[in-house]
Amino acid sequence: MLSISADQVDACLDYAELVQTLGEAFRKGAVQPVRHHHNIERPEGADSTLLLMPAWSDFSRLAGDDSGYIGVKIAAVSPDNNAIGKPAVMAVYLLMNGTTGEPLALIDGQRLTAWRTACASGLAASYLARKDASKLLIVGAGALSPMLARTHSAIRPIDDIRIWNRSSENAEKVAETLSAEGMNASVAGDLDAAIGEADIVSCATLSTVPLVKGALLQPGVHVDLVGAFTPTMRESDDEAMRRASVFVDTHAGATKEAGDVVQAIAAGALTADDIKADFFELTRGEKPGRTSDDEITLFKSVGAAIEDLAGGIAIYEKHR
Repeated sequence: MLSISADQVDACLDYAELVQTLGEAFRKGAVQPVRHHHNIERPEGADSTLLLMPAWSDFSRLAGDDSGYIGVKIAAVSPDNNAIGKPAVMAVYLLMNGTTGEPLALIDGQRLTAWRTACASGLAASYLARKDASKLLIVGAGALSPMLARTHSAIRPIDDIRIWNRSSENAEKVAETLSAEGMNASVAGDLDAAIGEADIVSCATLSTVPLVKGALLQPGVHVDLVGAFTPTMRESDDEAMRRASVFVDTHAGATKEAGDVVQAIAAGALTADDIKADFFELTRGEKPGRTSDDEITLFKSVGAAIEDLAGGIAIYEKHR
């Protein structure tokens, strides 16, 4: 069995290429039960969440091998980790032979998660962001923040990146990282003002209160919501969901787990039927993405096991 580190994951993946890989995976499909959530209570601080995400499929087979693959990600989300300088998400990914169950690879799950999450946003942007979108606002300064900037820049002609975070010091660190890579990146001091100026707003936080206000969204903006992976979390308000054409990664996951969607439905600002399409429908051409330059589009990402499986297979096949 291969053991594939975070550095090895980084070395073999490319943002634009993985966006295409994810699109192919959704077109072909996979079996992916809705992920399991388990709340882990802690005597002090915020509770942690244990996530189990299985999937299996025979897409992207090895030449001459029709056995397919089984994969499962085991992840723990601990919000208090940020205070001690550790990522909120810790994970490992186990890839197995689809027929025998033989373990093939144990992959660093944090890097796989970060890559596939960022590239899922890139896949959404390829259908939903304006072709000329050049101003990107990243809300949140966690480990995913620079990766979202890179993947959006691989999909659209981004030439102005602003980073907003409750801690401006952390936002400055992300801006410095991106600037060192040759990107035009700076810190956004006022979130509301930055939202009103952006072509793409990409939000990756652990917020339980709305940060993206619908009243501030300008015609033609694309909103990318990556955080809020439980029904009690949210990054946008009801007005944002009401004004936008809403798209999701999977209908089943978003309507059950995504706080932005679940809470908007409960408030009457959105219905399940209002959701325009998910990735399966977009990638198969069954539903359209953006239909006009003035349309406000919103993508809610919850995370799907098919994304981990597709990324895990891609990584394994480059290392075997």
